[in-house]
Amino acid sequence: MKRRDALKDLSLLPLAGGMMLPKIPEKTTSVIDAAANKEIYQSIGVEPIINCRGTFTIIGGSIERPEVRAAMDAAAQSFVQYDELAFGVGKRLAELTGAEWGLVSSGCAAGMKHITVACVTGGNPEKLIRVPDLTGFEKTEVIIPRYSRNVYDHSIRNVGVKIITVDSIEELERAISPRTAMIYIAAGGPSESGPFSTEAIAKIAKPKNIPVMVDAAAEDLTIPNVHLKSGATVVVYSGGKVMCGPQCAGLVLGQKDLLMSAWQASAPHHGPGRDNKVGREEAMGMVAAVEAWTKRDHAADWKKWLSWLDNISKKLSTLDGVKTTVFEPKGLSNRTPVLQVSWDPSKLHITGEEIAETFGRTKPRIALGGSSRDANHTSVSITTGQMQPGEDKIVADRLFETLSQKRQPKKTELAAAGADLKGHWDVDLEFFTSTSKQTFIIEQDGNWLQGSHKGEYSVRELNGIIEGNEIKIRTTDRQPADSITYMFAGTVKDNVITGSVYMGEYMTAKFTAKRHTFRGKREKFMIPGGPPLAT
Repeated sequence: MKRRDALKDLSLLPLAGGMMLPKIPEKTTSVIDAAANKEIYQSIGVEPIINCRGTFTIIGGSIERPEVRAAMDAAAQSFVQYDELAFGVGKRLAELTGAEWGLVSSGCAAGMKHITVACVTGGNPEKLIRVPDLTGFEKTEVIIPRYSRNVYDHSIRNVGVKIITVDSIEELERAISPRTAMIYIAAGGPSESGPFSTEAIAKIAKPKNIPVMVDAAAEDLTIPNVHLKSGATVVVYSGGKVMCGPQCAGLVLGQKDLLMSAWQASAPHHGPGRDNKVGREEAMGMVAAVEAWTKRDHAADWKKWLSWLDNISKKLSTLDGVKTTVFEPKGLSNRTPVLQVSWDPSKLHITGEEIAETFGRTKPRIALGGSSRDANHTSVSITTGQMQPGEDKIVADRLFETLSQKRQPKKTELAAAGADLKGHWDVDLEFFTSTSKQTFIIEQDGNWLQGSHKGEYSVRELNGIIEGNEIKIRTTDRQPADSITYMFAGTVKDNVITGSVYMGEYMTAKFTAKRHTFRGKREKFMIPGGPPLAT
């Protein structure tokens, strides 16, 4: 699964958005005491999750390896000078990976930010302390192929650079100027081969001394590194994904002088990266993760993961109409076997999305993917990379129980619409610390709603449904590399709609919508027959 595909799957993760708030126990337990019996999260009313989705940050990324935890614990017992630490870490990472140098950041995105600052400032601290005000700087632009635009390039934009998006290798070559600080590429897809690959881009950039940074966040670490071999100047990984290192760490590999400028731009130094602090514990934990990665029996891991999927498949194989298929991805990103369990929802009367939602919100909590191809094909997917021993049985038993249940066919008829919503509506959104005035323009055809939703900065298409007085409306604000889906759920009474707005990872807001009152005068007026004789 590529990083871009993982982003699409975020919308299917029922746990995103903070909708399931902790239920604080009536009698609280000390966190210190709870840690002893591994019920630390339950002590504050939070129920842990069986992770069948993969290395999503919102549910913790990965489980750190024992070697990593041991290194972090040992590192916490002593003080150390951080510049000396960074130099020692850089040298050791170079020895382990074959790269010229290494750097530990507070995450992949932080590493991308530090590299961008390094490219903009060239290690000049007088420039460094002025970021993100780039007035008077020579290097102020970053070129990004359109296939690489994604939500993570916020870390680049935060530096204050101008993003130049290009659609071809020829356009990229024309876009290069004395202002070009860097070229950013997201690993996977077109970056791997072809006329717009990392190698093709590097051939143009290198003679002009323009750094090329590859974002390989969720990829397996390759030694020697495939991206550096393709001509990239720097490659950045997430420490808390497949390497099972510290969740709050990133791994940056590449050209030493550039990485030293990036270290200068990160904490503990008082520049634009001070807010991305990485501790001595994470630094040594990341080194331990890389060491462990080089020693792991990856073939044995793969065999173990397949055995878990086989156990689940065997349990479900006795169910009529249920099919299981194992996918073994060949790419480097999120590389772990996946089991797809599929069935006809018109026969079992439940969809994959409904199972994913139920499993994500009830005990034992299980995060898995759910999707429907059409009215006759639905499925759930189980990703093994972060599953722990014994969890395959829990997942298999719960899926078996759920898919075995007899259900009545779902009611297909919609309750009649209880209101006419056609027209203009003034919408007030209430966020945590602010409000926003927005607008709906709604057309209605029985139960179905369509129209437009005007936010503060853009207008987007609106689609929805009304049954009785219950209303659901969905709109999506799409921006370059970003999108926010608003899902309004409310009731209408006396020409007022009230309810909540689910915004995925951005949590939940409240809204009130009232019919717009037009205040223009109703009066006849004349249109002149020609140009004015006076103005």
